[in-house]
Amino acid sequence: MSRVVRRRWLSTHDGPSRKDNRGCEYEAYVPDMLVGRNFTFDGAVAADVADAEAAIARLNVEAVSLVDTEALARILLRAESVASSRIEGLEIGARRLLRAEAAQVLGDEPSDITAVEVLRNIDAMVYGVGAVGPGDHITVETILEIHRRLLFGTRFAEYGGRFREQQNWIGGSAYSPCSAAFVPPPTEYVEDLMSDVVAFANEDSLPAVAQAAIAHAQFETIHPFLDGNGRLGRLLITFLLCAQGALREPILYLSLYFKTNRAAYYELLERVRTKGDWEAWLDFFLIGVRDTAEQAASAAREILEHFSQDQKKIETLGRPAASVLRVFQHMQRNPIIAIPSAAKKIGISAPTVAKSLGHMIDLGILEETTGRERHRLFVYKGYLDILNEGTEPLR
Repeated sequence: MSRVVRRRWLSTHDGPSRKDNRGCEYEAYVPDMLVGRNFTFDGAVAADVADAEAAIARLNVEAVSLVDTEALARILLRAESVASSRIEGLEIGARRLLRAEAAQVLGDEPSDITAVEVLRNIDAMVYGVGAVGPGDHITVETILEIHRRLLFGTRFAEYGGRFREQQNWIGGSAYSPCSAAFVPPPTEYVEDLMSDVVAFANEDSLPAVAQAAIAHAQFETIHPFLDGNGRLGRLLITFLLCAQGALREPILYLSLYFKTNRAAYYELLERVRTKGDWEAWLDFFLIGVRDTAEQAASAAREILEHFSQDQKKIETLGRPAASVLRVFQHMQRNPIIAIPSAAKKIGISAPTVAKSLGHMIDLGILEETTGRERHRLFVYKGYLDILNEGTEPLR
């Protein structure tokens, strides 16, 4: 159970209410360390652990059936970034995100600030899943680098890659923590608490799914950064499952589940802090893992079938099919492309790429998004549809 420390707020910033802003007291929560604690689960939680592990195992098998698991990972990665950013109040649709990605493909800096923040989320995730693979240890340095990439190029870039040096809080007044719904630990506790979370995440005394649930709740309680805590805390779940070897590929993300069940998510985190109710939190989290893993496995089957159907269309082309298939395989991993960059990456001429894209447009597989004669961009429509589905609430 969290302990409470009292602090006095002495801000010099003039808010609308001086009484609320100056000279008030607040209570900050400091959670107990995780390493060395004895977590025991009742029969219901143990059953939930078994169900979650079985669902992840099925997902691992389903993912292996894909010719290119990285294609699935990239699709789910972008869907996760959109859903995770929406939780933080950054509303963005799939087409808007793809327009920003298109600007990057053409070497331009996207002008859409919200889209930039979502793209930074993708960049941070790509780095993180590359840095934390099976058998790797999660380190404080890795978390800080992921955070730096998460905020790079955003309005909070100056805070990227370092723990907060001032008090933060959730809810209440914007000018002081004295009326906040929740106040995380004071700054002097943050570094030690985060070192403890990392050490706990690298243990193997608990099932990985339970370990991820506990580490995520602890991270959210510590709230170690001034911005980006929610997004990074949700990424930590996937990184831990990959590092522990439970998840073979980074294809399980819980933001949709948390977004769909937002009220319960916050309520159960608060019960962990104030009542030490880990059982209710674990039950909620593990059900989310099970349901999300089942949906991801279903998505893997849908994607495989979608790729197969489009490939069959291409194979009807006869002689041009070989070149078109090479471009098509490239687009499974890079669903938005420009002709010059695609030609360079695939290793065939720009005119051949252009003709191949034309064939796929005629087959209804792709669409050209700019309407221009030059600097044209092509989008894999199936990818766009899957991305849209991936940002809707769980069915």
